[in-house]
Amino acid sequence: MCPGSPVRNSGHETFKIHHRRAAFSRLWQGGCVSLPPAAPVLHRAARAEDAVRGMLERRMRRRGWRATIVPYTGYGAPGWVRVMGRVLLSRPGPGDAPPPGPETTTAAPNKKAKIVRGWRSFATVAVNAAEVEIEAGDRRRVLRTDRGGFIDARVEVDLPPGWQTVLIRTPGAKPVQVPVRIVDPAVTFGVVSDIDDTVMVTALPRPLLAAWNTFVLDEHARAAVPGMAVLYERLVTAHPGAPVLYLSTGAWNVAPTLTRFLSRHLYPAGPLLLTDWGPQRDRWFRSGQDHKRASLRRLAAEFPTVKWLLIGDDGQHDPEIYAEFARDHPENVAAVAIRRLSPAQAVLAGALPIHDNSPRSRGTGAQRWLWAPDGAGLSRLMREAGLL
Repeated sequence: MCPGSPVRNSGHETFKIHHRRAAFSRLWQGGCVSLPPAAPVLHRAARAEDAVRGMLERRMRRRGWRATIVPYTGYGAPGWVRVMGRVLLSRPGPGDAPPPGPETTTAAPNKKAKIVRGWRSFATVAVNAAEVEIEAGDRRRVLRTDRGGFIDARVEVDLPPGWQTVLIRTPGAKPVQVPVRIVDPAVTFGVVSDIDDTVMVTALPRPLLAAWNTFVLDEHARAAVPGMAVLYERLVTAHPGAPVLYLSTGAWNVAPTLTRFLSRHLYPAGPLLLTDWGPQRDRWFRSGQDHKRASLRRLAAEFPTVKWLLIGDDGQHDPEIYAEFARDHPENVAAVAIRRLSPAQAVLAGALPIHDNSPRSRGTGAQRWLWAPDGAGLSRLMREAGLL
């Protein structure tokens, strides 16, 4: 019974509350008390990570470190653009060098300095809740970085098709121009490619090998998968204006390293769709498979008239993820191309390859599935399928 309601209590005119807790319980159960929705509670691992990040940020700022913007290539269409980047703290020095890790090392004075170990990409200090201004065309938008220092924003702006630039600013840092690929509305074909063991030999995810390849191996020692760069160049030549996006479960920390790798091996330029490693709001670590599924669904919604050529390998979960997407969005899939790992590579990757050219076995309808061990083999199959 709520306050203000008539009280009937065997002739008593008032009802005396002797125990506040019991009274509140009755009010709660009767629907008389409404509380504001509780704020999402961070996972304890995320709270611990935030505490460590906050301590490091305060310490580095006392040492004179300043905010630096790390831009990530974006994409969009006439009417909107997706802008991505990160705000990190960097050591002050000559020329205001970028933060530790993904440095450009071509001008290093000696051979030892030119070596860029993978661990340096993770030796970063993110800036949480930094105010960031995005200037895209005649539009400006102000937002704040998330707990990992990231921004990922959709800005409603009309930019012409092709490569354009967007400006990002944050207090205390130099403004940075971010490249964005605006897809022409007339384009109906695009490429979504995995990275690990598809364009770059990594032999993941066996734990020790993954740690070695990610944290120890010099970035210049990474090898490209034979023939894949030539295949991708043929694809963008055969389909003018086709966007190429690189979808991976890798961390955003290695985005500059991956960008340099793709450029060095002559892969077509395109946005990277990576993840934030480490504790998440509701779990210890992010799910790489969920990241890929969500990214594909987003692309289907953003480009409803584009049919994607999905390229991956059979060492992890690409066939299953691509089959699921092809089943749910058949109108957005041109074909699925899978790089078939050798038995030795499959063992290193922790999976056994499945050699099957039949899409019917995966329930994907009429989408064509192509399997080959390298770019040359896939190129031949794509010519036969009319994709080249």
